Amino acid sequence: MCGICGVLRLDGGEGVLERPAVASMCDALRRRGPDDEGGYAAGPVALGHRRLSIIDLGGGHQPLGNEDGSIQIVLNGEIYNFQDLRRELEVAGHVFRTRSDTEAVVHAYEQWGDQCVERLDGMFAFGLWDGRRQRLLCARDRFGKKPLFYARTRDRFIFASTLTALLRHPAAPRAVDTAALARYLVYDFVPAPATLVDGARKVQPAERLSVTRAGAVAADRYWDLAVGTGTPPRSEEELGEEIRARLQEATRRRLVADVPLGAFLSGGLDSSAVVCMMRAAGATRIQTFSIGFDDPSYDETAHAERVARLLGTEHRTLRLQPRAMLDIVPRLGEILDEPIADSSILPTYFLCQHARTQVTVALSGDGGDELFGGYPTYQAHRLAPLVAWLPNAALRAAARAGDALPVSSGYLSLDFKLRRTLLGLPYPADVRNYVWLGSVAPPDVARLLGPAARPAPVPDELLAEARALYHGCRARTHLDRVMYQDIRLYLGGEVLTKVDRAAMASSLEVRSPFLDTAVATLAAGLPWNLKLRGLTTKYILKQAFRGLLPPRNVSRRKQGFAAPVAGWLRRELRPLTDELFAPAALRQSGLLDPDAVAALLAEHRGGRRDHRKALFSLMVFELWRRAHGL
Repeated sequence: MCGICGVLRLDGGEGVLERPAVASMCDALRRRGPDDEGGYAAGPVALGHRRLSIIDLGGGHQPLGNEDGSIQIVLNGEIYNFQDLRRELEVAGHVFRTRSDTEAVVHAYEQWGDQCVERLDGMFAFGLWDGRRQRLLCARDRFGKKPLFYARTRDRFIFASTLTALLRHPAAPRAVDTAALARYLVYDFVPAPATLVDGARKVQPAERLSVTRAGAVAADRYWDLAVGTGTPPRSEEELGEEIRARLQEATRRRLVADVPLGAFLSGGLDSSAVVCMMRAAGATRIQTFSIGFDDPSYDETAHAERVARLLGTEHRTLRLQPRAMLDIVPRLGEILDEPIADSSILPTYFLCQHARTQVTVALSGDGGDELFGGYPTYQAHRLAPLVAWLPNAALRAAARAGDALPVSSGYLSLDFKLRRTLLGLPYPADVRNYVWLGSVAPPDVARLLGPAARPAPVPDELLAEARALYHGCRARTHLDRVMYQDIRLYLGGEVLTKVDRAAMASSLEVRSPFLDTAVATLAAGLPWNLKLRGLTTKYILKQAFRGLLPPRNVSRRKQGFAAPVAGWLRRELRPLTDELFAPAALRQSGLLDPDAVAALLAEHRGGRRDHRKALFSLMVFELWRRAHGL
């Protein structure tokens, strides 16, 4: 796990002149790579690298080149099939100098050119300079586990693992993208390729991007999942066996490390299945980690300990007090790098900190919900047709009635869930999922934006990304298309971003066996009724692990991390929100409307409305904006 950055001069300037800027960018990546730093500058390019040493501790120094130095690469992540690639490349005549997975990418590029990316199975983002062709190749893994940002200015192409590092370059753009701000309020994150910085972009998951010395930028998508297109003529028992076999092999490949390795264990199905497969793959001493809470409504300690006893792991639980999470809130702008309005970043950060005291690598269950249909929203989609025949006026009236429900502070409170469900019902099926998931309904965005963020966005355009993915999916059924939306939007934009930022702030590498290409391809191709059977989520995955895990862990409903944000916003976070949302400060930036924000605060603090999601998203944005001086 590493941090990478680089600059390609497009004006005839020399890369060596970029060394001070690249050194500053590397310094911003120190937490991503605390063990080593390297640089390369020749011709028009300068590359920088920070390393968290995982494999080939002594020989994996980057930037890393080929035999004559004409190719140089900086890579963040892990290539899980690098040993297979190495054997194939050695047969073809390539000579390796190190044991690192990064060198396999260098020789793969020599052998197959840009198509080498399609042969890589792992989590990665890289920048590769081809001196002979005077061309930079950047690419990102299939699901977007590893981030990569870039900016094309008049005379430079700048890239980095984080937006924070990118902004360290003196030529980087530094204005807030107001169109992206509007989308952030709707989605809780900024959908790729946009960022909250006008002129900065994300390389998208499964995207390959090339840049010539003349500044021509070309991008293409090299892979996609075929969701819901398979009709496997196999029994559920046979499917269960294949799921376990593929997940076991994916887990085995993720056990390769020259440093201590463990796993997150919440006691939910996904993390429990991964730990079960670690044991099946031959791991002996397994260290597992979980977070405990005093509030029983979302404490999963007993479930995690039950699995740990069954599988014989060395289990450690950190009991997390609210005060510890509250103390981290002012640092969210720095930790997140780019805002995501997901309060589970707080316990996730502490889980990563907890695991890092013992291990450098942790396996997780990320991806299981998206691939096997684990979210409660899928149940809501299943039930939505029961009221779809009602006219929109009646559905909007029901949503307004939901606002009149008594307000509670509990994270899992029924009134909160019911209000969110009613809010989304009047929307078309192709965007309803993101009205349920987001913080601000599209028609409400304009009134929250200040004069610097106008003209006001058109509500129908704010969910264009979700709508395009829904209709671009090859599956024919509604639920398959929604799951495809989540894989392409929510997984990469929010879930994996949150885990990456929390892990990298802790100098921890997190690996996800469910996101192995073979596992994901099998899961995605299954028809939706093997994922959601009636209202039973992850049906086929539960069938696959019955008898291997405790029955209560297999059948329990999804719980998930959270923080009691609704109550905090009324009490403990009051001084912070008073400072962040001070009318004078908001008027100075001009991005948010002081009166509209004050109205949200007053209604929430008075218990008249529950604005936890909208206020948390606004708070995170303001923390980020101030942390980056924008």
